[in-house]
This record gives sequence, structure tokens and C-alpha cells, in this order.
Amino acid sequence: MEHFQSAKDLVRAHHAALDQAQTADLLPALADFASAGYLWRGFHPFGELHGAEAVAETFWSPLKTALTRLQRREDIFFAGRNQMDDGESIWVVSMGHLMGLFDAPWLGIAPTAKMAFLRYCTFHRVEENQIAETAMYFDIPHLMAQAGQSPFSNQTAAHLVQPGPQTHDGLLYEDQPAAEGQKTLAAINAMIRDLGQWRSGLPLEEELAQTWHDDMIWWGPEGIGSTYSIERYAKQHAAPFRAGLTDRSVTSHIARLAEGNYGGFFGWPNFTARPTGGFMGLPGSDTAGEFRVIDIYRREGDKLAENWVFIDLLHFWKTQGFDFLAEAQRHRS
Repeated sequence: MEHFQSAKDLVRAHHAALDQAQTADLLPALADFASAGYLWRGFHPFGELHGAEAVAETFWSPLKTALTRLQRREDIFFAGRNQMDDGESIWVVSMGHLMGLFDAPWLGIAPTAKMAFLRYCTFHRVEENQIAETAMYFDIPHLMAQAGQSPFSNQTAAHLVQPGPQTHDGLLYEDQPAAEGQKTLAAINAMIRDLGQWRSGLPLEEELAQTWHDDMIWWGPEGIGSTYSIERYAKQHAAPFRAGLTDRSVTSHIARLAEGNYGGFFGWPNFTARPTGGFMGLPGSDTAGEFRVIDIYRREGDKLAENWVFIDLLHFWKTQGFDFLAEAQRHRS
């Protein structure tokens, strides 16, 4: 059995400090846990931030000012060794929602004074009992939709406040048998080989059936939505996605890991592609755009059953000339 307990305990303590901190004392909640060279990556408009102070001032303080009484509702938590560096680094993953009362503007999004949910996923690299690197991805368009300012009007599936795993067993606070994580990572790698490069030569539904259960659930981002079963996933996401995008680059990940029945990966970016056929109801373009993505998976048996997906669609569309956050700000002015 792999031993990730100290890394898990560190990240849980860090999250607890962040969750309890008021805006005036956020810096210790980061600085007490982060290394001197701390690197934080976040979806547009944040990008890369360096050092605990920058992360506290640029991301957490404005967010906590906007979403008051913020609480973390965690659905998945696991750790593992990173396949992308042959297991040299240990990462701890947390996924769920940050829920608060939307009482002040954030990023130009108008407040509602109602409950709001920011769907998030973090990958933390732990080194020498400090957090050296964080990827924190979040679904800002979903928050915009909750405020009545959805930037995307033509999503092909449904978007909801997403639940955690059907099996309610995603919080792996204790270490798991190494063999189970290896099975999950093998299933993810098989899926990447079959599906991730779009070159299997099989009909789409047959390709999907090699690595997915027929009753799969794909929990996609606002603007695309979520879909249930291989048939509906193929029709409501995979087929339109492939039809709209060309010249997809080879998939690249910074971290890919698994523990127990759960695993995932992220890239910066994962791949690039050109929306020559149009995408998400928006016009086609010959300009390549970056797809910054986190995928989290639940394995059941030898196939994948659920997939939670975070895509930086605001960043992708900004590379195509659409600045939806700036548009939201103009509408408030």
C-alpha cells in the first residue's frame, strides 16, 4: 500500500485554514503551507500566479468578498504518484463546490444575494511537507448562469449543480490498496489511447464502449453540459466536439494519477485545436485555441463509469476573439 497520509493531512489542513480564514487573514492560510517558489494555475482570467501573497490577493480575497460565508462541499479526494514524471512527485486532488451567498460582484458578474455554487477541482503537488504547486480549475460560466448571465446559449447537453459520485465513496481520506489505483490508472490510460486521440477508426459508440460502461455519466462544463449513457454522450458532446474541431494536437498532461477507484489528470494546456466547423453555436475559426482541462474519473470494474470535466472555455474563446467576462462587465456598467 502506498502511503500518502502526510500529504493528504497537509492538504486537508490547508483547505481547513482557507475555509475558516476571513479576507484579512488569508495570507497565513496559504503561506503556512506553500513553498517559497509556490506556483498556482487557475482558469481565465487568473492564469499563473507566483507566491502565496499573489494567490491570496488576486484570487481568494476577491472570491471570499463576493461569496460570503463560503464553505467547501467536497465530493472527491484522493492522492497518488504522478505517472507523467514516473512517480517522482505526489499530488493530492480535491473536487466539489465552493458554496456561498453571492453578495458582491466578482469578475464583473452581478451578485444575486442568493446561494451560489462555484464548481472546482484542485491538484496540489506536495514536496517536503509543503505545497509546491497547485492547479485550481473552476467553472466560472456556471456561476454566471446562476446569476442570469450565461455566456453560452447553445449548449448541446444539460448543466446542473453537479452531484458527487453515485456510489458516495469519493472521499479517500485514508490510503487505499495500491492495486486498485493501478487498475484505475490503466482504465484511464486505455481511454486516452482509444478516445483521446480521435484515431481509433471505429464508429464512435463502439470506440466509447471499449473503455466506458453503457450507463456512463459525463459531467461536463457550462456551455456544453452533462450527458448520460454512451448513446447520448456521443450525440450530445463527442460527435459535435469532433465535428467542430480539427487539427487536434497530441494530448499532454502535467499530472496523471489515481488512487482506489478514482483518478484524473490536468494539462496546461492538454491540447490545442482549431474550431473550423464552429463550436458551441459560435462561428468557426482557423485560429488554434488552447484547451486547459481537468478530468476526474470513477472506475467501476474494468471500465469508467463517471467523469467530471473542467474546461477553460473562457480562455479558449478569448483566443478566438470572444471576451465573455468583459461583456458581462459592460452589461453591468
